[in-house]
Formats: sequence, C-alpha cells, structure tokens
Amino acid sequence: MIYEKFMIQIGQTIVSRDVVKQPFACDLSGCRGMCCVYGESGAPLDDGEIALLERIYPQVKPYMTREGIEVVEKEGVYTTDAEGDKVTPLIGTEDCAFAVTDGKIVGCAIEKAYRLGKTDFCKPVSCHLYPVRITRYTGFEAVNYHQWDICCEAVKKGEKSATPLYVFLKAPLIRKYGVEWYEQLCIAAKAIRNQP
Repeated sequence: MIYEKFMIQIGQTIVSRDVVKQPFACDLSGCRGMCCVYGESGAPLDDGEIALLERIYPQVKPYMTREGIEVVEKEGVYTTDAEGDKVTPLIGTEDCAFAVTDGKIVGCAIEKAYRLGKTDFCKPVSCHLYPVRITRYTGFEAVNYHQWDICCEAVKKGEKSATPLYVFLKAPLIRKYGVEWYEQLCIAAKAIRNQP
C-alpha cells in the first residue's frame, strides 16, 4: 500500500483521498433517489452482472414499470453507452429501466426483488457503490468520489454524523474488492487522519 498527497494505491487500484476524507451518508428523504433517474447513461455493468440480470429478469419484472419492461424487452438488460461501456438501458434519456417509484422515493426493482427474497442479486455493484465511481485503465482501476449536487443532503448528514464516505460504503467496497483490500484502505485512512 502506498499513500501520497492526492491518492492511495492498494494493489491494482488507485483511490482518491476524497473517498476517505469526504463526509457522506445517503439521505433518501433529501435526494429521493434521483441518482436512479438523472445521469448521462445507465448504471455501469460488469460482464458477470449481465448474465445475472438475464437470469433473474423474470423475478424482477413484476416490480418494474410498464415502460421499463418495454425497454428491457426491446433492448435487453443492458445497452452500450457513448463511451462503449455496458450499462442498464434507459427509459427515454434519463430514468434507468429498473427504476421504480415508491411514494416520493425512486428505488430499484432489482433491489426490491432481492429484499423480498425473490433473487440472490441485490443490484449492480456500481449502484451499490455510488457516489464512488470506478474507471478502468490498463493495469489498474481508479476509485473516485463523484461529487453531485443532488447528494448535498447526504454530505450534510455525513458531516453531522462524522461519517466518511469509505465507512458509509463499507459493504459495497468489500463486495467489490474484498475484506483485505478494505482493511488496507482503513489503515491508509487512519494514517491520513493522523497527518498534520
């Protein structure tokens, strides 16, 4: 592990210091789940996740909107965005095809099916990790905090509870990179906190 002024290197990942320093704790009452609606493309998907989504689609379908079902049945469980990345399809130009509204909160049909015990896949790891975004480069992955104004209430909540982003995202970071990687991140975070 190496940590310097602007980044932390753990194995084949380069982690922005913002991931360990930024206060953050999701506040759905403030943002209403708008990260499932706004954006330039759908949620990024790993190849393994595409196969999982294809397998569980029949269990997820009952919790989707009519529009979302139409898009998935026309395009499939994924599409390719302008940058060539595999992503969830969109309804029009904004809403993820798997987005559903429960009252005033936008959620995920995949996660709803999971919480009801219908599937063994909770949601794409890119969604679970948000507002951390991973960019793949030759030989390494960059792990960065994606600052977005719709998350301003989450930043305030994180400040109030003194919760840094990497602590809030412990479960998805372990899901993505494993326990040993996360423990190394915690060591780096402690060292950074102790710096003058």
